[in-house]
Amino acid sequence: MELHGVAQALLILSAVAALGLALGQIQVAGVRLGVGGVLFSGIAFGHFGAHMDPQMMMFAREFGLVLFVYAIGVSVGPGFFQAFKRDGLTMNLLALSVVLLGTLVAVALHLFGGLPLAAALGTLAGAVTNTPSLAAGQQVLNQLGAEGAGTILGQAYAIAYPFGIMGILLTMLTIRFAFRIDPKEAARSFAAARDKDFQALETVNVEVRNPAVVGCRLRDLDELKEMGIVLSRMLHDGNQSVIQADDVLAEGDVVLAVGPRGKLARLNRLIGPTAAIDLKEMQSKDVVWERMVVTRSEVLGKTLGELDLRGSHGAVISRVNRGGHELVPDGALKLQFGDAVTVVAEPATMPHMAKVLGNRSKALQETQMVPIFVGIALGMVLGSLPITLPGLPSAVKLGLAGGPLIVAILLSRMGHVGPVVWFMTPAANHVMRDLGITLFLAAVGVKSGAGFVDTLVHGDGLTWMAGGVAVTLVPLLTVALVGTLLVKMNYLSLCGILAGSMTDPPALAFAQGMTSSEAPILSYATVYPVVMVFRVIAPQVVALLLWAA
Repeated sequence: MELHGVAQALLILSAVAALGLALGQIQVAGVRLGVGGVLFSGIAFGHFGAHMDPQMMMFAREFGLVLFVYAIGVSVGPGFFQAFKRDGLTMNLLALSVVLLGTLVAVALHLFGGLPLAAALGTLAGAVTNTPSLAAGQQVLNQLGAEGAGTILGQAYAIAYPFGIMGILLTMLTIRFAFRIDPKEAARSFAAARDKDFQALETVNVEVRNPAVVGCRLRDLDELKEMGIVLSRMLHDGNQSVIQADDVLAEGDVVLAVGPRGKLARLNRLIGPTAAIDLKEMQSKDVVWERMVVTRSEVLGKTLGELDLRGSHGAVISRVNRGGHELVPDGALKLQFGDAVTVVAEPATMPHMAKVLGNRSKALQETQMVPIFVGIALGMVLGSLPITLPGLPSAVKLGLAGGPLIVAILLSRMGHVGPVVWFMTPAANHVMRDLGITLFLAAVGVKSGAGFVDTLVHGDGLTWMAGGVAVTLVPLLTVALVGTLLVKMNYLSLCGILAGSMTDPPALAFAQGMTSSEAPILSYATVYPVVMVFRVIAPQVVALLLWAA
């Protein structure tokens, strides 16, 4: 039986992926290669003669990369901007330090190590696993009229590339074992630090005792509007009811409030002391509560103030849980797909509220394919747009990795556009992410394996590899030590920074494999856009300066 074309490519890619993933599960000294095993499996297949149509190989590599980075962008989008505001400057400075140090090492290899300029640029691109950097170097050398430089640059790239991936994994492991870091403890530390950004909501029963508010309607208490506290129910003359804006406070009434602890203390000073009874514990046939999920497109993006559920339906949303965090349901909060809300209302109102909000739990398990393909298409458009920067001979592009990543972050942050919801179930996201990185590594491995050993042992292959090792390890170890000892960066966040500084999806996948924490993904996405631009700029600047010299 002889296979060709698509069938041959699928057979080889499947075999490489299956063997590589199996190798990645083998644990040695508590460490597993994970998805990184696919790269080594591919190199072995390529070395022993496995080959496929070049166009099929390129498609598998690029399509896999797009799937991976798009899934990453969707998962980090909701928390990206908050993470950027908190630690974005520090993270980007560390990542750009890796770029700068690696570039300086490549320049030193050319000036003092005897590497041709093209080999130095190829080593720089391969050692940081950045294909757009390779393309930028080839383009600028062609513009400068360096004949044959493109071939040398490509060979140096191929030689340096495998250790570029291995080097960052070694750096992560070196820091982990040298400082005896437990990834699970790092994940818990990250979660605790992240939770500080969200004020925990508490409930308090407040008895009306302040003479200044007795006889006042709730809507007339301006101080109450400023507190960001939700009043959900009231006990008046022994009867419990859903509280309304026109309700008049009487002495001895008890109101149930939900909000951050500090603001609840202000409510005590405004209305009265904490009551001895708990309205939630009292049996009432007039007031019930129910947890619902927001799935109806008509309410997405609307604020609770715009919906005015209290005035229009006599219902109150007392809590909103989004991504595991409770948010204060004030009038300015916009509802997003998948929000879990606590509704307080009369029993007869609950079925209507379910229709208003959607409350289709099954919708959270359904994968919506149209938004995925629309998002990928928009990412392709953004990645292909030329970005002109002063002083450079040609425009730079975000490419197949940068465009989809940024679009996915922005779309998932927006939540929806009209009826189109930019939501992906966790299961679908994981499948898309794992399939993408596996295809990418399998194709890269097979391509690198063909002629790899021959190039390595003959000519200048070993010299180029040694240079690539220096370009990979010197910046990574330096910045990793600075981040650990001086900046005191969380280990998992530091791994994400290192992976992002190398624009290295396999390294990110490896870091993710340590725990289920979002820390590596968030820091990777925080530094990736800026790093990608500088990775493309660096070889062009070096070529212009050194060629002129």
